[in-house]
Amino acid sequence: RGLMDAPAILAKVRDGEPLDREEINFFAQGLADGKVTDSQAAAFAMAVCLKGLSERERIDLTLAMRDTGKVQQWDLPGPVLDKHSTGGVGDNVSLVLAPALAVCGAYVPMISGRGLGHTGGTLDKLDAIPGYRTAVSEEELARVVRSAGCAIVGAGEGIAPADKRLYSIRDVTATVESIDLITASILSKKLAAGLEGLVLDVKFGNGAFLADPGQAEALARSLVDGANGAGCKTAALLTDMNEPLARAAGNALETKNAIELLTGAQDDSRLREVTVALGGVLLELGSLAGNAREGEEKIARVLEDGSAAERFGQMVSELGGPNDLLDKPDAHLTEASFVFDLPAGDKGFVSKVDVRALGNAVVQLGGGRLRQDDQLDLTVGLDRMARVGQFLEPDTPLLRVHARDEESAERVGETIRAAFEVSEDPPEVSSLLGSRIDSKT
Repeated sequence: RGLMDAPAILAKVRDGEPLDREEINFFAQGLADGKVTDSQAAAFAMAVCLKGLSERERIDLTLAMRDTGKVQQWDLPGPVLDKHSTGGVGDNVSLVLAPALAVCGAYVPMISGRGLGHTGGTLDKLDAIPGYRTAVSEEELARVVRSAGCAIVGAGEGIAPADKRLYSIRDVTATVESIDLITASILSKKLAAGLEGLVLDVKFGNGAFLADPGQAEALARSLVDGANGAGCKTAALLTDMNEPLARAAGNALETKNAIELLTGAQDDSRLREVTVALGGVLLELGSLAGNAREGEEKIARVLEDGSAAERFGQMVSELGGPNDLLDKPDAHLTEASFVFDLPAGDKGFVSKVDVRALGNAVVQLGGGRLRQDDQLDLTVGLDRMARVGQFLEPDTPLLRVHARDEESAERVGETIRAAFEVSEDPPEVSSLLGSRIDSKT
């Protein structure tokens, strides 16, 4: 066979002909080293979006993108585990789950991202902790994971460079929605962390990236088959995003909310339920529990007895944050300058919540990004949010708004009120946890 070239590969994808592994490796390498041009990368993304890839091609693309960068090697006394969420509003599970897993004997190198659009990013939440470093060298990541059992940081320079390039092109070419490309993007980064087990939290509902449960299930299936096919034990849980997960949305507020759950200062039942369920599956995958139910009991216990909180504190201080964050969160997590309760103005039961609208309200307040380089105000957001099924009087607070000033608070007031539907009769509350998806084999 002669030399490979990008146009010939593009023609095959366009015509729906299967690519062989060498062609996929060639294209991924070209994305990473710049030999594939922006227009070729865009054409590839669009052709895949329209024609799709087979399962084998998807796994080959994932591994090829992973191998364009560094792949972490671990030599630790326990399994290396992680979770990935497809994102939503008030999803601060990582902050609670990583330390809980570490106490149970797992090692968790959690490579996280920043928020974009209406969904928050884990790194932005941690940026609210003064001194905490989300950008660390490979050596430091390895050191903290070994000693604290977990580290939540950003991807290093050399992680899956082909993905970085393709991701930025998908963003501007209306190809973000392709399940094939989402799968390769998520897994190439996760598998570069050298994982032995992965649990995926795939959201559905009006606040999720894929609102339709059927589409969410198709993505979960693609991710589970792709990761297992690439040699990493993986399962997924479908979870509901028809209301915010935690009762807080916004960076410092979600960090504080996670700390309150860890220390027992304040319970947040939905956040705890998802954390325990994901942790249970992961302990089973990592052979640290006989089954998911047993794993759930272990996670619940370390949340209950304060050992997960202690481990979170250790991770924070080893990554440059304050040593007394758990004792004095208010001293370190800055409060917004204008805080007020927004009254419901209506009587009845909360029957529906437009979660995306609430996420966008946080963005309007300055707590989220519309573009990747937007500067955030980490103090703003919403908390004490009313839950679906809750009964309200006209003067009951719907939630508390944390804003820069009165003017920006008033601007989002109407949006927020419109995001809550109130009815005379109590609604049926949908179940938070959907089905579990495992590998076909």
